[in-house]
Amino acid sequence: MKKIIQVVETIAFLFSVLLFLPANCFAQVLNQIVKSADQYYQSAVQEKVFLHTDKSVYMPGEILWFKAYIVNADNQKPLDLSKVAYVDVLDSKQNPVMQAKIAVDKGLGSGSLYIPVSLVNGNYKLRAYTNWMKNFDAGYYFEKSITIVNPLKSPPAPVKVTASYEVQFFPEGGNLIEGITSKVAFKVSNPNGAVNNFSGVIVNQRNDTVLRFRPLKFGMGNFLFSPVAGDTYKAIVKIDKSASVKKDLPAINKAGYVMALNNGDEKLEVIVKTKNVNAGAIYLVAHTRQTVTVAESAVVSDGTARFSFDKTRLGEGISHLTIFDEAKRPVCERLYFKRPKKQLMLEAKADQSEYALRKKVNVNVSASDPAGKPLAANLSMSVYRVDSLQQVDEGEIFSYLWLRSDLRGNIDSAAYYMNTGAEADAALDNLMLSQGWRRFQWDNILNNKTPSFTFLPEHDGHLITGKISSTVAGAPLKDVVAYLSVPGKRVQLFAANSDSTGKITFNTTQLYGPGEIVAQTNTERDSTYRIDIFSPFSEQISAYSEPEFQLLPAMRRAVEEHSLAVQVQNTYSGNKIRNFFNPGVDSSGFYAVPYKTYLLDNYTRFTTMEEVLREYVREVWVTRSQKRYHIKVLNGNGFLDGDPLVLLDDVPVFNIDKVMAIDPLKVRKLEDVPYRYYWGPSVHEGILSFTTYKGDLGGVEIDPHAVVLDYEGLQLQREFYAPVYDTSTLKSHLPDFRTTLYWAPEIKAGLQQKNQVSFYTSDIPGKYIGVVQGITDWGDVGSRYFSFEVR
Repeated sequence: MKKIIQVVETIAFLFSVLLFLPANCFAQVLNQIVKSADQYYQSAVQEKVFLHTDKSVYMPGEILWFKAYIVNADNQKPLDLSKVAYVDVLDSKQNPVMQAKIAVDKGLGSGSLYIPVSLVNGNYKLRAYTNWMKNFDAGYYFEKSITIVNPLKSPPAPVKVTASYEVQFFPEGGNLIEGITSKVAFKVSNPNGAVNNFSGVIVNQRNDTVLRFRPLKFGMGNFLFSPVAGDTYKAIVKIDKSASVKKDLPAINKAGYVMALNNGDEKLEVIVKTKNVNAGAIYLVAHTRQTVTVAESAVVSDGTARFSFDKTRLGEGISHLTIFDEAKRPVCERLYFKRPKKQLMLEAKADQSEYALRKKVNVNVSASDPAGKPLAANLSMSVYRVDSLQQVDEGEIFSYLWLRSDLRGNIDSAAYYMNTGAEADAALDNLMLSQGWRRFQWDNILNNKTPSFTFLPEHDGHLITGKISSTVAGAPLKDVVAYLSVPGKRVQLFAANSDSTGKITFNTTQLYGPGEIVAQTNTERDSTYRIDIFSPFSEQISAYSEPEFQLLPAMRRAVEEHSLAVQVQNTYSGNKIRNFFNPGVDSSGFYAVPYKTYLLDNYTRFTTMEEVLREYVREVWVTRSQKRYHIKVLNGNGFLDGDPLVLLDDVPVFNIDKVMAIDPLKVRKLEDVPYRYYWGPSVHEGILSFTTYKGDLGGVEIDPHAVVLDYEGLQLQREFYAPVYDTSTLKSHLPDFRTTLYWAPEIKAGLQQKNQVSFYTSDIPGKYIGVVQGITDWGDVGSRYFSFEVR
């Protein structure tokens, strides 16, 4: 009897071990997937950009105003990673027609674009990104369609929207398997957006009707479909009773995995069915943006595995649900959206519903959380006239950051999906079924490939990049020191050392406005080197084009009114429109406080620079050897080795003979630094900086080997013009034809009281819309619209 008991205990022990081993193995595989994902996320921080523009329709001569919000894609908080944002406008051929570099501080920045008269009528793509975002897919840049109407150009010919229709099908999880029922989403669109008025049927190879379908909203819907082994299927979509499109369904497989998501009140259930695969265990990994939130394993029994978990485990916004097989291969994916409760509630309302011309409008603005608790927030506000040409701009920050920014392509009425209700829930699920979050590839993650980045984050200032190569062999050159200078009265010099590929990166600081830059090496040593400066703007183009714009007859009066308004404003207020803020940059040189400054007007003027240096500047000694001038810097420890760095209006001059040829009467001051100075990768035996009266190099020619380019640094801030009509100016005879009454990129909402914003109406009656958008330091975002009439 005792032996029998021992045998039974041994069998029970072995059985428990056999149960434990698979479970332990499952946990190891799951931990490997999660660990790989976490490592990848930590090394690949993501930025999102949102632009709040003052409106969406413009004419040449107008100014497009915008505010940039840059946040961490992981938590939506303002991200202080990039100090520069790039904004450009692309035409229908994806060529840039306007570009700007915007200074950013703690994730916020603002700027403007002047609409040139050369642009033709049409829809243009306004986009924004950072240098760091150029490492990733351009499909995740901020993009927005703006319309430019030029009355001086012929209107475009009417567009026939029946030219092409796109019909797409998206099996849930990605696969169709013979004999397994799947949910299949569909979407119908044309170049102008979603198509809603259509009906479709699915037929087999015998032309038997299998099912019928119609869209729910925005050209999308879904149906349940169970493919029969051996059959083939196609869809016939009839559009507007005049056009039909035939489309084959996605490939039907004999083996594989099918995924289905059941959305309960509190839980999500994921059912995975398999056919003709040797599946013992499978794994579910869910991540919200860059955080793994759910990781579970399940055993496949009779071709089915189930996962069930609370919705509270998922983060707000889009979650990516991925199914892996035993070999850690992703076999199914789909998206799920959890509506965010975290929201900035804004209140904005004009103190009256109607105003006369040139009357003061007061708007009380406040910010709070959903419970009504006041919040501190950074806001932007626009007030503009709406009519048949300029409609209400629906681009708002809340739905963009939570939904639109994580999806590719155009999303019609993204704000609609933030509503609750059965129809909105169904439409949201269709959207999730027909989209994908593709900021990364699972192959790279699971193989623990460290992301490689070409573009650096600009966390100090604007980066100017280029390449040094040999003019003889054409090959890139390594370990060559190059200098970038900005000629002018403010001494700006930047140095860089080329890497193994010849690339150089100049890290500039406080580089504002248009001007010239000079890039060169020390031509006394490196006369056979060539420098090429690269454009900082992205050359990547997303695959999504803007819809065609048509000038309808009903818009004619609005176009005439807008054109007249722009002409009047530029005629009578042109000077005020072109006012810019002083950026307040540090005017001292890169070497900060010099050892001594010589103002040459305080001394007897000599006719040669050699006499000036010999007679007045005690820190230098001028010598002449082998018919060449040399300058030695002297300090308390004796002479420094080698020639000093000599600057003329910020531009290095390596040939000392040229320094001696400078006309002293054109030089205003000389600053010197009589000690060894380290500046980036360069080392200099002292510094002599000459500044001319005009900042024009005093007639000295720049070395022919140097590269001289017109270059615009960070954009100067333009001042928005809004007249104030007090009792003395109310009866001014100057016309005021503003259609954008107010633009403010920086409004602070406080914790204690409401913020009041005031502006005046113009001479243009009509309906006006106000838009307030903003963000808190904790990533709460929100928008608010208000309206009033001017009569």
